[in-house]
Amino acid sequence: MGRIRPGLGLTLSALLTTSLAAASLTDPTAAGASSSAVTDYSITVDPDRAGPEIDDAMYGIFYEDINRAADGGLYAELVQNRSFEYDTADHASYTPLTSWTETATGGATGTARVVNDEARLGEKNRNYLRLDLRGDGSGAGAGYGVTNAGYNTGIAVQAGKTYDFSVWARTENPSGTPLTIGLHTASGATSLATPLRATVRGDRWTKYTGTLTARATDTTGRLALTAGGGGTLRLDMVSLFPRDTYKGHPNGLRKDLAEKIAALKPGFLRFPGGCLVNTGSHRAYEAPDWERKRSYQWKDTVGPVEERPTNANFWGYNQSYGLGYYEYFQFAEDIGATPLPVVPALVTGCGQNKATDDPELLKRHIQDTLDLIEFANGPVTSTWGKKRAEMGHPKPFGLNRLEVGNEENLPDAFFQRFTEFREAIEAKHPEITVISNSGPDDSGVTFDRAWELNRAAKVKMVDEHYYNSPQWFLENNKRYDSYDRQGPKVFLGEYASQDNRFGNSLAEAAYMTGLERNADVVKMASYAPLLANKDYVQWRPDLIWYDNATAWGSTSYETQKLFMNNVGDQVVPSQASATPSLPSGPITGAVGLSTWATSAAYDDVQVTSADGATLLSDDFSGGDGKWTKATGTGSWQVRDGAYVQSDTGAENTMVTAGDRGWQNYDLKLKATKRAGSEGFLIAFGVKDTGNYYWWNLGGWGNTRSAVEKATDGAKQTMAEDGTKIETGRAYDVRIEVRGRQVTLYLDGKKWGAFTDDKVAEPFRQVVTRDKATGELIVKVVNAQDAAARTRIDLGQGVKVRRTARLTTLQGDPDAVNSATDQPITPSSSTLDGVDTTFSHTFPPNSVTCLRIATRK
Repeated sequence: MGRIRPGLGLTLSALLTTSLAAASLTDPTAAGASSSAVTDYSITVDPDRAGPEIDDAMYGIFYEDINRAADGGLYAELVQNRSFEYDTADHASYTPLTSWTETATGGATGTARVVNDEARLGEKNRNYLRLDLRGDGSGAGAGYGVTNAGYNTGIAVQAGKTYDFSVWARTENPSGTPLTIGLHTASGATSLATPLRATVRGDRWTKYTGTLTARATDTTGRLALTAGGGGTLRLDMVSLFPRDTYKGHPNGLRKDLAEKIAALKPGFLRFPGGCLVNTGSHRAYEAPDWERKRSYQWKDTVGPVEERPTNANFWGYNQSYGLGYYEYFQFAEDIGATPLPVVPALVTGCGQNKATDDPELLKRHIQDTLDLIEFANGPVTSTWGKKRAEMGHPKPFGLNRLEVGNEENLPDAFFQRFTEFREAIEAKHPEITVISNSGPDDSGVTFDRAWELNRAAKVKMVDEHYYNSPQWFLENNKRYDSYDRQGPKVFLGEYASQDNRFGNSLAEAAYMTGLERNADVVKMASYAPLLANKDYVQWRPDLIWYDNATAWGSTSYETQKLFMNNVGDQVVPSQASATPSLPSGPITGAVGLSTWATSAAYDDVQVTSADGATLLSDDFSGGDGKWTKATGTGSWQVRDGAYVQSDTGAENTMVTAGDRGWQNYDLKLKATKRAGSEGFLIAFGVKDTGNYYWWNLGGWGNTRSAVEKATDGAKQTMAEDGTKIETGRAYDVRIEVRGRQVTLYLDGKKWGAFTDDKVAEPFRQVVTRDKATGELIVKVVNAQDAAARTRIDLGQGVKVRRTARLTTLQGDPDAVNSATDQPITPSSSTLDGVDTTFSHTFPPNSVTCLRIATRK
């Protein structure tokens, strides 16, 4: 997982409608058209040529514990903070009693505190709850205890369903401590199940279990533990699981979420990260430090759940390891996916960017990786194969791919360590494909250097990640056409366009046709992130959304599912005509100044036309009257003859000046970073707050510089390098705009240049063959407001059945699927009149899959 600026996404209709109007024909009767606009296309298939074979694992899923994807998500545990391990290291607001409240009945009193001492349940499960009971209540039912609020609105239960309760407990009361376990609504007014009653006996940890059957359906449930009598009661690992987990596994997965994932029919499951893998300390969870912020290390996550530690999740919350490597492998097997674990490379990324120089620690992690392979594949007579069998799975899991590292921004340091992992793995397990990576972006200095190293070392597969604007995806359909067919294969491990609207999904689907067409280079691909709990969001867009009771697929889920369920085995070469009269003309727009988590000063701003005429000149001696505060953030004032933004906490503080119609101009100014974590931003081609270019100097924590293009808030990188900005130094900046060519100068030296002339083609297709059924699978994306009236030529000598299966996704590009409304869902039907050559009109803003049966 990499870093992106927040964005608004792209409205494809706004991008394309104007330019297509001239090419449209009037046809009010066009099938599926929502307007009278129709554009004519052709698709020509060459069935006599064999395209590349498509890997069985072409499309898969990437699972990372982000947006509460594990606890409170796929992991079915209903109790939040079940082992009282929450800490400020996880989140500044956390305490060991987060999600718990003290309760008393019948006048009973006591104290509740979380303790870490030698009476703990285990060395890695260090905290427990100590209840000191005074036993001074009166009347029946007097007791003191705690109540858990679960996730979201509470603990969700369904009438008639059974829930398995367990707790580890010990008591100092020689006669035992009575314990009542109840389930009630948030108000406490209604009991949701007949309470459980137990007596805790003995001052040694013992597990107590029972079942609760819900009387009613409710999403606000609370789990109450109430103790009677006096003395000290210790509690840990308080758990409530639905009996009905996915495939019925104990310590299992939430069924509706797992079923939605399984419905994708993924070829692989990449886990556990992402930034969880390459951030934090790489040391073990052990004395004397008991490091809370650790990279995800697989040995922490296997064995009995009560013996597994927790960790500070990179995304800002506590991460239990209830869902660990065994459960990941089991889930992959259950959904028919190849497991693809990712292990730390001892080089941090995701903004941390540090290399760990500790040969012994590196040696230990390499051995851990070899042990992981043994855990997955080894015989039950081996050390780790025996551990797998003890956990319930004697049969090997069939691991054949493994990735080292994730998005490292230090390519040379990463590759040095990667090489040691690779050599050790391939020496002992030549059957394992060891996957490298190319950093967090689709291009740039890190990307180029990483690929140079990977190619030179003849690495088998390289993981690419990028999160870009929808326009980038439309413009870069041919990205892999030019990749070296003899070089390393590509694993597109993380990608998405920057919003969850159907317009984004259309752009992603159009891009996927290029992935399939290049299946000899792109062997695997997975959208990311997979899951998002609507009340705990650190990142969007996301594929599947949910709360504590309901799950729904985003519009991108529907497009991914359509592609993943209709991949085919081999590409059949085909061509489509292009859309006529797509956008052209010069870059136009006003200019702007901005900052991001930084204070900066600007002076001597000049804009001149190509013929030397002055369009704007401002030394701020007369105030800031020529500038408009576009975003409303930041603190802008004229100070000491310069225009200063002084708020180091504000992000995107853009102010603008000039005319949206400006073109072919030079922008010159002086810029000085005063304080903060980044540099400064100079904008040009500004149309509004969501549509502009800016030169981001000293961005990403002052680690690099880039020109970014924003289209409706979603960004793509046009050029970049490793320039960093010094505090207190005045920089001379010049930006030269000529047509669609931009040249940038820093302190009189050329920094870089780019030409923004790629075509955002809205009509894309790919044809594959399903060898088992003999069907041709024609997938067509029409990402525009005009219907696409298309002549399809399947080639000479091909005999087809007259009726084909047709599945279509269609809707408003701004449509968003939600818990209560899913406007984008598949529509299935049959298409009659299919022949070697036939015509079909693809609706505007649609993704279509045609499965055409062929005859011998």
